[in-house]
Amino acid sequence: MIVGVGIDVVDVARFGATLERTPSLRERLFTPAERVLPLNSLAARFAAKEALAKALGAPAGMHWQDAEVHRGADGRPHLEVRGTVAAQVERLGIGSLHVSLSHDAGIASAVVVAEAASGGGT
Repeated sequence: MIVGVGIDVVDVARFGATLERTPSLRERLFTPAERVLPLNSLAARFAAKEALAKALGAPAGMHWQDAEVHRGADGRPHLEVRGTVAAQVERLGIGSLHVSLSHDAGIASAVVVAEAASGGGT
């Protein structure tokens, strides 16, 4: 059963300008492994974190670095959650998080689908 769906889009150039204007934002939003990625990938990961928050009901108090986007051996992105984000995932009875990323024509986008654990959910 689907518990939540989130989508977000990011203007890559505007996002890059924001990161240049406020360098500490990179450290606040991204894990050390994410910070070294090119701007398009950072924008897509930011969109994924925003989409994840929406899929989880946008609860207050979630920390940006408690969600990290990884690329699997098959090249597909997946979300690793911990801390505040993992706590919300558990509260909602979510067993799987599905993420899709894209960036083209200066726009990065992401969709996150939160799926209930087998036999559980809200």
